[in-house]
Amino acid sequence: MIEAIFLDRDGTIGGSNEIQYPGDFQLFPQAKQAIKEIKKQNIPLFSFTNQPDIAKGKVKKSQFISELLAFGFDDVYLCPHEDSDACSCRKPNPGMLLKAAEKHSLNLANCIVIGDRWKDLVAASAAGAQCILVLTGAGHDTLHEQEKWAGVQAAFIASNVQEAVEFIFTSLSLQPILPHSHIR
Repeated sequence: MIEAIFLDRDGTIGGSNEIQYPGDFQLFPQAKQAIKEIKKQNIPLFSFTNQPDIAKGKVKKSQFISELLAFGFDDVYLCPHEDSDACSCRKPNPGMLLKAAEKHSLNLANCIVIGDRWKDLVAASAAGAQCILVLTGAGHDTLHEQEKWAGVQAAFIASNVQEAVEFIFTSLSLQPILPHSHIR
């Protein structure tokens, strides 16, 4: 049983591999459909995203949260810190996933993370979640940076988030996802 799906923002559901601020950010057409399909299945949908320009004072956290909730996400996990802040929430650390698991009583072994960067995959693996790489955004670059995510096994490599969601509903939902007893 799939307990939740986590989607990265920039490059995964829209925009490009560069950060775009709320108001300028556009969902990929296939992302709109993927979100609708997830919602139709009543699977909780969470965004998890690094947004360091919040720490720099260039944009407000509330703007990102409002935008993502309007797209249909049930909750938003956002790291506003820069790399130099050494926080536990900034991907590739699993802090945002662990916080979501605690708040929503999730077994992360039964959750799926979809992202376009190696940091998404490493965060998922560190939290014990399944992960899918999409080739939109920075996805093609991530394929060529496998040394950064060595030891992480992506369940699937999809051309876009719609293909990732189709894979989840046709393949992963039919098979039990093995629990990691140390994560709840």
